[in-house]
Amino acid sequence: GETAEEKYGALAFDTALSTLVVVALYVVVKVSLDGFRQWRARISVLVVGSGPVGLTAALVAVRSGKVLKLTVLDERYRTALLCRPQQIALDPRSVKFLLGLGVDFDNMEGCWHNEHFFTRIGVFQEYLLSILEQKKQRVEVKVQLGTKFTEEYLRRIPHNDWPRVIVVADGSCGDSCSVLGISSDYIVESCHAYGANATIERSDQRQVPTPEIRAHSLYFDLSAYGVEALREHRNPTAKSGFHLKIYGTFRNRYMALACPASDTKMVRYLRHTANSSIMKNIFHESFNAYKTDIEPRLNDVTLHHMQCSRRLFEVQLSHRRISAAYIEGENVAVIVEGEAARVLNFDTFGVNLGMRGLESVGTFIYRTATAVDQNDILEALSAKMQHSKQVAETFKQTGLADSMYE
Repeated sequence: GETAEEKYGALAFDTALSTLVVVALYVVVKVSLDGFRQWRARISVLVVGSGPVGLTAALVAVRSGKVLKLTVLDERYRTALLCRPQQIALDPRSVKFLLGLGVDFDNMEGCWHNEHFFTRIGVFQEYLLSILEQKKQRVEVKVQLGTKFTEEYLRRIPHNDWPRVIVVADGSCGDSCSVLGISSDYIVESCHAYGANATIERSDQRQVPTPEIRAHSLYFDLSAYGVEALREHRNPTAKSGFHLKIYGTFRNRYMALACPASDTKMVRYLRHTANSSIMKNIFHESFNAYKTDIEPRLNDVTLHHMQCSRRLFEVQLSHRRISAAYIEGENVAVIVEGEAARVLNFDTFGVNLGMRGLESVGTFIYRTATAVDQNDILEALSAKMQHSKQVAETFKQTGLADSMYE
């Protein structure tokens, strides 16, 4: 009896051990195969829009290591893209993000000031295009300029060649989202501030990158208009007064004036005045007071070169209620970036807001490329849309403080 019991115990032990070995071997093989599948996973990506945000999104896609084929589409031709004279100011966070993508600022025309990098949009786009050209050795990269994204364009794509990911970055006036059937419903939120913008174009000045100028705690003498320069209702914890930024090249100068939302007599007057010359005089005097020493002053003769807001307006951020979608029949994930996703009615933050949204694109492409089923893709889209909402919320809370008040 004892011998049979010992044999039975030994058999049970051997069976359990064998089962354990088989399970362990199965887990090891599965993990190895899953890892190999994820390592080999490559997808096709289409980027609509070749502005600074669109081209940066394309670079993010290539750098993800999960893209087999990349197509960049824009209805503008190369000359129209590269001759854009506007200046962009990349803040330290955007600079760090771009450095991580392999951008070499030493090989780009521009200048540094307070850890910000200033360059022209055309120069920035040309540099990114050159990087994408270099990536053709490892990834199939096609840049189709002068080609509009339409329903007809989609119909011409063979079913097997449809991209797995479409990144829409065609700006605030683009219609690519409507082509894809994405809702155009926007959420409009206040940034709890008032602002005004001005532009000065002088063809006799240089078109070179120039550091921005900031001035704080400004008050204006409006006594000639019957308004005393009162400083009532000042909050000692708030950034008091007006904040001024002068930026752009000497040829194309831009100014932004902002103040935290308040109900002071001066703010009320500047919000509701029908006299458009008041804001023009404010910008005129502010420019002459804070401009660089090497650029000429504005005078009564050259003042006609300036265009500006007629009055203070409420600074608002508009962002899409739906910034990501899934085209089920074609198994395509769509994400919306840049000003196609969120836009400010106050010109001051530039491309940095768009760069914030791109910080999660690399992870999104990786998750989409390695997805096992549709649920994985939907989870990646949900996370991407949550990040897009967080970008809007963060800017609403601190964006103006970072770009104007400090």
